[in-house]
Amino acid sequence: MRKAIRWLLSLVVLIGTVGAGSAAAGAATAAEPKTKDIKDRLLAIPGMSLIEEKPVDGYRYFVLNYTQPIDHRHPDKGTFQQRLTVLHKSVNRPTVFFTSGYNVSTTATRSEPTKIIDGNQVSLEYRYFTPSRPTPTDWKKLDIKQAANDQHRIFKALHRIYGKNWIATGGSKGGMTATYYRRFFPHDMNGTVAYVAPNDVKNDEDAAYDRFFKTVGTAQCRADLAAIEREALVRREEMVDRFQKWADKEKQTFTRVGNADRAYEVMVTDLVFGFWQYQPAETACAEVPKPTVSTDDLWKWMDEVGGFGSYTDQGMEPYTPYYYQAGTQLGEPGYQYPNVADLLKYPGINNSRSFVPKDIPMDFDKSAMPDVDKWVRKHANRMMFVNGQWDPWSSEHFEVGAGARDSYVFTVPGGNHGSNIAKLKDADRAKATAELLDWAGVKAPGERKAAPQLPYDKKLDKQESRRMPMLLP
Repeated sequence: MRKAIRWLLSLVVLIGTVGAGSAAAGAATAAEPKTKDIKDRLLAIPGMSLIEEKPVDGYRYFVLNYTQPIDHRHPDKGTFQQRLTVLHKSVNRPTVFFTSGYNVSTTATRSEPTKIIDGNQVSLEYRYFTPSRPTPTDWKKLDIKQAANDQHRIFKALHRIYGKNWIATGGSKGGMTATYYRRFFPHDMNGTVAYVAPNDVKNDEDAAYDRFFKTVGTAQCRADLAAIEREALVRREEMVDRFQKWADKEKQTFTRVGNADRAYEVMVTDLVFGFWQYQPAETACAEVPKPTVSTDDLWKWMDEVGGFGSYTDQGMEPYTPYYYQAGTQLGEPGYQYPNVADLLKYPGINNSRSFVPKDIPMDFDKSAMPDVDKWVRKHANRMMFVNGQWDPWSSEHFEVGAGARDSYVFTVPGGNHGSNIAKLKDADRAKATAELLDWAGVKAPGERKAAPQLPYDKKLDKQESRRMPMLLP
């Protein structure tokens, strides 16, 4: 696995374009049943409570809590409050069930499927990301099946209000989450759109990542990255000294990894992954520093690509649930570093066990990912996977096999971890859009062309940049 903090191209807000809603959308809104206020209907659900309602043009937007069992297998053994949001348009429109796989944003945003189908959006915070964490915390109850049950219970509760078609979606770990949900509850959703979702079937077999880094981009860009990574370790002493002084000033510590020297080595080995994951290769390759760069400029570039703050205890702590899952079920990339191997002092340190407090036990379940992979290949139905050609996480991605029905894998040429339907080639984009509209039940009978998605809204569709630590998916 690699740990580089990078600018996450927020997959809560996947880029879309174009026209007004379809005629079907207008008709549905006009036919809105005259029932009690939507807020009253939501709060009438047992276990649902309001945190706040925020004004959003054209929608009602609610931040809510929902009471969930800590252990769905033993619901009598305690509960916790799980945070979610509802972007309400009409009970006669389809609904998108979104999760990032991390915290939920309490700022109203629309995912790409929500724009395309002109629907409602329910966004869920993943269990154990604060504040949706039980106290005391039994980490053994953090697994993909428990999380799928969280989604299933919320779907059942809200489907009584939103009775039209539902689409599950998410990007990266959110795309993984949407896929796992379909595996355990294949009949809840009418379709799934999973963006840039890694599929680490065999955690100990990561040769696909090594093949990726040998061929991605241009030979010149790969050589420049290898040279600057090496230079970063050649200057280890002065850079680590600067890292420690920065940490002292910012009141940051290194207890989990051990010290600033160890954290710095992890960061350097993450740089190539973080670069290809998030940097726009068409411009960023020309900006890779030469080995003669000043120390100030080397620090600045490393901070932009990797983010020094991600390698401290304070940077890691909010993402402890992810690291725990990576080390117990999800798996993590373990690629080689041939250009700097002779300069490494702590080979093997770059893995999730280094980023989870030592008092939290971690045992890896080797059956979890093969089970999901087998199900997708044989049983996927109305599922769509969108990957990026130059996204390291797409080195190991989901595939659909002969047993799958109405399911697709699309790739954005030259795309990174921000790849989406809008960036596909014309034919693929048209196909993906038409399928999504069909799954959502908003395509008019006999209609050949896909209806236009909603126009861009600078508040709801602004591409959000969030700094996420350590090469998180």
